[in-house]
Amino acid sequence: MKNVYTVRQVNSYIRNMFNQDFMLNRIYVKGEVSNCKYHTSGHIYFSLKDESGTIACVMFAGSRSGLSFRMQEGMQVIVLGYVSVYERDGRYQLYAREIVRDGSGALYEKFEALKKELAEMGMFAPEYKRPIPPYVRKVGIVTAPTGAAVRDIINIASRRNPYVQLILYPSQVQGEGAAQSIVRGIQALEKYGVDVIIAGRGGGSMEDLWAFNEEIVARAVFDCRVPVISAVGHETDTTIIDYVADLRAPTPSAAAELAVYEAGAAKEQMAAYKSAMRRMISAKISAAGMRLQRDAARLGAAHPRQKLDSKRLYTQELENRFRNRMNMRLTQEKHRLDLCVEKMKMLSPLSRLSSGYAYIQGEDGRGVTGIGQIEEGGLFTAYLADGRIKSRAVSCEPAVYPSYDKEDEKNV
Repeated sequence: MKNVYTVRQVNSYIRNMFNQDFMLNRIYVKGEVSNCKYHTSGHIYFSLKDESGTIACVMFAGSRSGLSFRMQEGMQVIVLGYVSVYERDGRYQLYAREIVRDGSGALYEKFEALKKELAEMGMFAPEYKRPIPPYVRKVGIVTAPTGAAVRDIINIASRRNPYVQLILYPSQVQGEGAAQSIVRGIQALEKYGVDVIIAGRGGGSMEDLWAFNEEIVARAVFDCRVPVISAVGHETDTTIIDYVADLRAPTPSAAAELAVYEAGAAKEQMAAYKSAMRRMISAKISAAGMRLQRDAARLGAAHPRQKLDSKRLYTQELENRFRNRMNMRLTQEKHRLDLCVEKMKMLSPLSRLSSGYAYIQGEDGRGVTGIGQIEEGGLFTAYLADGRIKSRAVSCEPAVYPSYDKEDEKNV
């Protein structure tokens, strides 16, 4: 058998044919996305189909930097790439370099270009975002006067807080002149003096929402001194003012909830604050009263009158102790004196004289203690208890006392 080729050779030959075809090296293909899979490696595998056929496609991770949206089943896209053969499987596929949405690709490119330009200018920077006031009184609304968006905002705001004033600027939100109308509404409400502005509309296609992607609207939101909440379309819809606004709400209803505080919850919170404040004040008053009592007690203890009273009591106590000791000492000394007096009385000559004894004094004035001191016929004076007697000694005889021996003493 002649001219027999391997599978690899055939696939390689076909691949070279595809690569040499100038049209297949740069081709735009449009169709509906199906079987779309995002691989963990970063590659995207999908198919493009129309009413008559299907073509396999792949976008490598290195080419995904230009993809500004996430592809989903059924999405209409235009793919720029080249057609080649994958030799291992022997099938051809479209290798995508760029992907845009069919019908709105130009708008998306314009959207991304403006978004990049405004971001480089710093209009998306978080330091320029103004905080939404927690308790607003006037809410400005820039949207169409007829539509679901304004009805949702009014219903939600009225239910949350019927005391908040809603001021509507009826603006054109779609078609020619819509961007200028939105700008006039933002500026008019800013001059009126509202606390916050809600700018938005209901959902729609990218073309329907394009007024909120215009640069003049973005600059009006950025220059507005009143906080602005963007509420355009549904949660999946994204516009330029979502990046510029001070706060993005996924829907107009959510914008009303973010802008208007709930009156019932605020009342409950105020009641809780009031109760907590009363408890704190009562606790502080009680603590201050106890501290005042302690200080008063300390002040009273440190008062000079208190010290004087204390010293006076101490002095009185010392005086009482001194008096008691003096009285005790006087009593002791008086008793000792009485003992001494009794002793003196016992030793006093007067006491002896009172017992019948006499004191004899000779002529020379000296006391006579024996008969030898007086001669017979001599004068002497006898002192008695009640007086004295001058006498002359008639005779002087020695005294004779009866004697007794020890036997007598025993007998006695």
